[in-house]
Amino acid sequence: MNEVVRASAQRVANPVDAIQAVILQRIRLLEYPPGTRLREAELAQEFGVSRTPVREALNRLHHLGLVETRNGVGTVVMQLQLDELAQIYQMRIEVCALIGRLSPNPITCAHVDKARALLEQAQRASKSGASGEYFRINEEINALVQNIIGNSALRSTWDFLYSQASSAWHHVNTEDAFQALIDELEDMIVALEYRDPDAVGSVQGAHIRYGFLRLLRALEENSS
Repeated sequence: MNEVVRASAQRVANPVDAIQAVILQRIRLLEYPPGTRLREAELAQEFGVSRTPVREALNRLHHLGLVETRNGVGTVVMQLQLDELAQIYQMRIEVCALIGRLSPNPITCAHVDKARALLEQAQRASKSGASGEYFRINEEINALVQNIIGNSALRSTWDFLYSQASSAWHHVNTEDAFQALIDELEDMIVALEYRDPDAVGSVQGAHIRYGFLRLLRALEENSS
């Protein structure tokens, strides 16, 4: 049991927010891969709360399209179909063009330093092949881009689509994924060094497209 998580859920005025945030992160980091059953009683015990806030957090995730209720099973993490994922990736690519248009936050040296640090982490993790590190670094890149997005509605949309795309990440080939992550960060650093939010959006759009093409290739290989 994570005592920090439990303390956080018990301390905040609305523990539903804290519980939702933790479960959401676990889904995005594939700690809860598609098909994982989320048991209210076990989660309530972990967070040190009643089942009511856990149920509300799961209901919120249901409305986000990340979990579903199955008869005789309970709440499970969703696995989106290919046509649904294609629409999500298409939307992700389209909103990338808005990053530099809708009042972006100024790009600072801190953004550049963060991207460089993530590149070093990715290079080290690539040698060890630690798949968990891939998802954590990807999460940090997402946070970095969100920090540049100045429009709150766009920021929410960006994060929502990112969360839904996580349904496909268990198909990722670790070796290919790390190289793609390194390529993305190298391109991102150049865009950040020029303080160009439009270029940041272009980099994200290109690599999201590449990511979907890798997904299609992985699915084809698994079905052959």
